[in-house]
Amino acid sequence: MTATFVGYNSPTSSPSCLLGNETDRLALLEFKAKITQDPLMVMSSWNHSIHFCQWGGVTCGRRHQRVTVLNLQSSKLVGFISPHVGNLSFLKSLILLNNSFHNEIPIEIGRLHRLQFLRLANNTLSGEIPSNLSHCANLEVFHVSHNLLVGEIPATLSTLSKLQFFAIHKNNLTGSFPPSFGNLSFLEKISAVYNNLGGIIPDSFGQLTKLSFFGVGANNLVGIIPPSMFNLSSLRLFDVGFNQIQGNLPWGLGITLPNIEIFSIGRNQFTGSIPVSISNASNLDQLQLSENKLSGKVPSFEKLNRISMFSISSNNLGNGWADDLNFLCSLTNATYLTFLTIDSNNFGGELSKCIGNLSSLLTTLSLYDNKISGKISTQIGNLINMERLEMWNNKISGNIPFEIGKLNKLQSLDLSTNNFSGNIPSSLGNLTIVINLQLYANNLQGNIPLSLSNCRNLIELYLNNNNLSGSISPEVIGLSFSPIFLDLSSNHFTGILTKEVGNLKNLEFLNISENKLLGNIPTSLGSCVRLRIFSISGNLFQGIIPSTLESLRGLEQLDLSNNNLSGNIPKFLEHFHFLQFLDLSYNHFEGEVPIDGAFKNTSATLIKGNGKLCGGIAQFHLPKCKYNKFKKRKLTLTLKLIISILSGLLGVTIVVSLLLVCSLRKKRKENTSSDSRNLLLNISYQSLLNATNRFSSTNLIGVGSFGSVYKGILDHDGHTVAIKVLNLLRHGATKSFLAECQALRNIRHRNLVKVLTSCSGIDYQGHDFKALVYEFMKNGNLDEW
Repeated sequence: MTATFVGYNSPTSSPSCLLGNETDRLALLEFKAKITQDPLMVMSSWNHSIHFCQWGGVTCGRRHQRVTVLNLQSSKLVGFISPHVGNLSFLKSLILLNNSFHNEIPIEIGRLHRLQFLRLANNTLSGEIPSNLSHCANLEVFHVSHNLLVGEIPATLSTLSKLQFFAIHKNNLTGSFPPSFGNLSFLEKISAVYNNLGGIIPDSFGQLTKLSFFGVGANNLVGIIPPSMFNLSSLRLFDVGFNQIQGNLPWGLGITLPNIEIFSIGRNQFTGSIPVSISNASNLDQLQLSENKLSGKVPSFEKLNRISMFSISSNNLGNGWADDLNFLCSLTNATYLTFLTIDSNNFGGELSKCIGNLSSLLTTLSLYDNKISGKISTQIGNLINMERLEMWNNKISGNIPFEIGKLNKLQSLDLSTNNFSGNIPSSLGNLTIVINLQLYANNLQGNIPLSLSNCRNLIELYLNNNNLSGSISPEVIGLSFSPIFLDLSSNHFTGILTKEVGNLKNLEFLNISENKLLGNIPTSLGSCVRLRIFSISGNLFQGIIPSTLESLRGLEQLDLSNNNLSGNIPKFLEHFHFLQFLDLSYNHFEGEVPIDGAFKNTSATLIKGNGKLCGGIAQFHLPKCKYNKFKKRKLTLTLKLIISILSGLLGVTIVVSLLLVCSLRKKRKENTSSDSRNLLLNISYQSLLNATNRFSSTNLIGVGSFGSVYKGILDHDGHTVAIKVLNLLRHGATKSFLAECQALRNIRHRNLVKVLTSCSGIDYQGHDFKALVYEFMKNGNLDEW
């Protein structure tokens, strides 16, 4: 061991220096021992083959060959910091940021009296900040942001007289700022955003004459900003946003902070007006005053030529007067402006044409929720980098400018709740990457332009509450884009809802209520399995509720009211466990009302205006269903008839079987020859689909216990048949199908209808399908007679 130890050092090294070297080497090995993962193998050189001063991340001083820097940043190391790091007594820089170190910060670091830079950011360190770090008297940089630290800021750190950089942001620290921090005369940066700090900003902070960066946003700070802080001419960043701070902004703000670049007080409780002097802060890059209680007229900003972000939204600014928006024209010199939001204020007056002269770099323009009138200038097309344009809830009128179609980087366009008129410009089809298009609550007319089918990234389309008319064409709905939210309600659309709606596989919200649509509810709608809210109320839809809607198990709201729908209320609605609102009122539904699921709650389910309904829970106050006894009687008579016929046939067969065997064989051949002309072997699902016009309700003859019977015309010979489609969800339907096939295959009687063939397979939704094809009885059935 002695020979190896000496080999690490020059022959002239003193014994005490050699001992210190060994201390450093052992401390480093202990540090390595606490590393559990080293995927980049940065510590692979930490072995006996080379001197520890040559190990990866280790730097030693020339004179004593002692470790002065341990820099392992961004090495993807996992483990915890060994307390033995405190034995590196010559250490000046400990840099471990951007790794996955956990556990607490070792208190032994407090023994490193020479330490100048402590950078432990972007790890998962927990526990409290050791108070004995105050012993690191030479510390200049303390950076522990992006960890899981808790507790208070130790007041003892205020003795670090050389401290310049103090960064604790994005932790879970509590308590308040120690007033003694105002004695850190060399402090240049305080970064403490995104913690749970409370209390006030100490008055003593106004003594930090070298402070250039003050970021304490997203905490729970209260009180006012110490007036002396607005005299810190060195300040470049001032961020107290997302707190509960009160008070007014000083009138000389732009004069006393001449170097300010970022000024952010958003989401607080500041009152008063915006200082006119702020225009003198010519270096200002970001001005964030939103979500306060500021009021009055907004001053001119003609000197803010470098500003890129300007936000004064959600205040009480403006008086509803004609000159409220004059300040916007003063921003036309701000050639770097990319973000401009003045929404949710009291601004009145007309929208100035100078909007089109704002910076071509502008990506966000938000003017919504004001009292702005006038028209949008055609020069809006100059803002070619616009990504988000929001003007909703104003009094803007006139046509939507065709030139908006030039903004081909637009992702969100919201002009809703205004007084726009005329047609929807076809140029909106040029907005091929638009995600959100909202034009609702205006006076728009005409058809939906077919060019909207080019907007293939459209997720939200709201055209409701206008005067739009015409049909909802397949080109617009269901072929080119797949929205999640589609609202076309309260217009004057006519025609049918096309089957292409079934192509909207991602659809969650569909509202086409209060129009003049007619026809059947498309069966293809059952493919929209993500649908949560569906409303067709106030139209002219007819027919039954398609059985395919059973696949919409995620429905939360279903409104079919005020139409001409008929038939029974489907039992499958009982199993829609997420259904919170169901309105079937004012239609022509009949029969028994289900009693489970949403039907248990009369406040969630509305069925009034259907005069032929019965049953249901008592709160619906409906008459009891009478057809149950009739059905049992009908079933009993049918069974008796079949048994009688079978018995009679069996007896006749036994008596005359020997006498008529030849005659029967001959007749069987004739019948076989005759039947062969009508028998349709291997008939397909597609043939039956065509024969019944896709099982249209207009071809429905009747509904039985195990299925529905349709009239159909076979496409290959025009033969009229009756097709019984089994409801395989009904218990016993499959057994009934097999029994009926077995019985009717061998039975012939003048009072029994003849079975021509059967179909057993899979439909186009992948579900089992079984059907029997009978001769059609022109004169009705036995029950009717």
